Amino acid sequence: MNLALTVLEIVAPVFLLAGLGFTWVKLGFEYRINFVTQLATTLAVPCLIFTSLMRTEIAPAALTALLLATLAAYAGVTLAAGVLVRLLRLDRRTFEAPLIFGNTGNLGLPLALFAFGQEGLGYAVVVFAVMAVWTFTYGIWLVAGTGSLGKVLREPLVWATLAGGLFLWQDWQTPVFLTNTLELVGQMAIPLMLITLGVAVARLTPGGVGRALALSVVKLVLCVAVAWAAGVWFGLDRTAFGVLVLQIATPVAVTSYLLAEKYGADAQAVAGLVVVSTLLSVGALPLLLAALL
Repeated sequence: MNLALTVLEIVAPVFLLAGLGFTWVKLGFEYRINFVTQLATTLAVPCLIFTSLMRTEIAPAALTALLLATLAAYAGVTLAAGVLVRLLRLDRRTFEAPLIFGNTGNLGLPLALFAFGQEGLGYAVVVFAVMAVWTFTYGIWLVAGTGSLGKVLREPLVWATLAGGLFLWQDWQTPVFLTNTLELVGQMAIPLMLITLGVAVARLTPGGVGRALALSVVKLVLCVAVAWAAGVWFGLDRTAFGVLVLQIATPVAVTSYLLAEKYGADAQAVAGLVVVSTLLSVGALPLLLAALL
């Protein structure tokens, strides 16, 4: 009973805020998703990442172990997704990226914070940063036929991660007035990302729901298995292990839909994966959390 209540306390705020965004759109209210997304990814999320890393008490060696485990996990998921797409004779440009990339930002960061506290958030931003770099290089190459290293170098979240890691390594701190300002801006990130997730899901028109359900279940099982193996292999502590598995297991990222729409893949099929996998996560992630806590 206590475990069930703990899991409910963790996941309820996440899905209630996403539900708020969903309801907001369904009631016909305006929500400028491009503006809010740009505000979050350019300003709020980088501030959250930088301050979380700078003020974390995690040993650099533990973060390094998580980084290596994350790289190994994404390598395993990428390889398995590529094989699966070929075996099922699916369109690679449409289906491979959604099977690889999870919603480690909008959904993963809040869940890690609520489940594992500030330490968990510090770990989660590492996984999020790796996913972002892999999305803007290999992910874009999958859908468009060309990568975008330049886009990676222009992403504030990448520089925020590098700067936060440097401050953590050197045990530096920004002046108190600046730290307070950055933390205040960063506090916008999680509610903005969750509400925007709900808005995005509300506006998507899913296609191929039956196939999307089957692939969403396969993605969840595959990601949990690979991340679990990587965490055990690199000997991660309980919190780092839980964050890694939770982050890798998040549902299909809305970014996958945006890339499909931009580069001419089957955007409706990807929308189906985003919607169905997100709905599936409402039941699956609490069960996964119960196993990890």
